[in-house]
Amino acid sequence: MEELNKLKVFGMIIFIIIALILGMKMYQHLDADKIMVVQKPFSGELTWYTTPGTKWQGFGKVTTYPRRAIYVFNVQVRFNDGGHGTMNGSIQYEMPLDTENLTALHVRFGSAESIQKQLVETVTNKSAYMTGPLMSSKESYAEKRNDLIRFVEDQVVNGVYRTTSREARIKDPVTGTDKTVTVVEIAMKDGIPERQEEAVLTAFDIRPFNFTITSLPYDKTVEDQITQQQAIAMDVQTAIADAKKAEQKTITVSEQGKASAAEAKWKQETIKATEVTLAQQRLEVAILEAKAAEQTKLRDILLGEGQATAKKLIMEADGGLQVKIDASVKIYEKFASAVQNYKGNWVPTIVMGGDKNGSDVAGSGAMQLIELLTVKTARDLAIDWELPGLDKTKQQAKEKK
Repeated sequence: MEELNKLKVFGMIIFIIIALILGMKMYQHLDADKIMVVQKPFSGELTWYTTPGTKWQGFGKVTTYPRRAIYVFNVQVRFNDGGHGTMNGSIQYEMPLDTENLTALHVRFGSAESIQKQLVETVTNKSAYMTGPLMSSKESYAEKRNDLIRFVEDQVVNGVYRTTSREARIKDPVTGTDKTVTVVEIAMKDGIPERQEEAVLTAFDIRPFNFTITSLPYDKTVEDQITQQQAIAMDVQTAIADAKKAEQKTITVSEQGKASAAEAKWKQETIKATEVTLAQQRLEVAILEAKAAEQTKLRDILLGEGQATAKKLIMEADGGLQVKIDASVKIYEKFASAVQNYKGNWVPTIVMGGDKNGSDVAGSGAMQLIELLTVKTARDLAIDWELPGLDKTKQQAKEKK
């Protein structure tokens, strides 16, 4: 009985193991970064799976490919000046997802390793090698480094260039001597590079991308030349920089001189402008003052004329100016005649003192009397002797005296 139980347990274990093995042959799990093809055991038919999950295997042969892969390369290249270098870099590529291209790749190469080795590596290395002769080692190091990357990537994607070559004499940048080199150029047609073979990767819808060159070490001869050229270029740049610095210093000094002269001239112009402004102001003030004086003069004249006219009108309104003037003349004549014919004394005979000029006191008294009588007459007749025209009358009266 015990032996029977042992056999049952053992049989159960065997069954489970067989079931697991069969289950593994029946189903296959596919990761998201993979592509799987299943070849049926009898018909050989290929079934492709490009989405992740558990897929039916059915005892068929399973082959997986990465959706994306990277190829790291190092290629020996020769440049048109005879220099050599090792181009190190990488390129990524993406597998197609359509069954037609996948089947063509699987049938021709059979595995992901073969696709990279026989297809991606071949195309990339050939493109890198064919790019070397398009430039010199120095150009690949400096001024045409971007062209180097662009040329390799373009040939990987679109096919290798068809090139032409010619001999050319150039001057060695280090020794300065002339030498003959083979210049390789891309054959162009209508501005588009011609290809000597079709693009192999894109023929299978493999998409290369992210091409990079990580380093490009040169052989010792080229390295020495590049070092010498860098030293020469550095000396030249230093000399140019020194020359430019000296030139700039000269320009700076000149500009500073011009600035100082301009500043001095500006100060003089400022002073001149200030003086001109002040003179202009003084002139304007003088003109205004002259105009003011002229206006004052006109005002005084007009005021005097107005006052004279007013007095004249008053006199005329008060009985007639001419009549009063004629009367005053007659009165003055009477006064003068009386004084002339008077034989007596006008003042006491004995007078103490006299004026400092020794003039006749009596005569002076007579004149004072005439003045008093004149004032009385003017008051009686309401005559203003300050009126224009009356001064002449007054003078005539005095002369008749």
